Amino acid sequence: QVQLVESGGGLVQPGGSLRLSCACSGSIWMIYNMGWYRQAPGKQRELVATISRGGSTNYPDSVKDRFTISRDDAKNTVYLQMNNLNPEDTAVYYCNADLKSNWYSRSMDYWGSGTLVTVSS
Repeated sequence: QVQLVESGGGLVQPGGSLRLSCACSGSIWMIYNMGWYRQAPGKQRELVATISRGGSTNYPDSVKDRFTISRDDAKNTVYLQMNNLNPEDTAVYYCNADLKSNWYSRSMDYWGSGTLVTVSS
């Protein structure tokens, strides 16, 4: 059993910052790629940021230079630092982890239940 729990969402004014966290717990042998996605009302879920086990990161142009993803493998946790937020960033943010529960199993994708970020004055 694996759980991903996000935290850090909330209401922030335009231009403000938030830091999201996602802690993975349960039967975890190794975590590979980790990432953040978001889904705004009436829109499809979209990629926000990914980070490999080696630390390589990927961002879409919409958040590049404003958002920073990082991870702490000792804590099985991924973070998303969001700066200069604007109303278009309003969405439910989900974390994702590609991981193995033991050495002999296949890696699988797991998702958190999401945390709401609202950017409004």
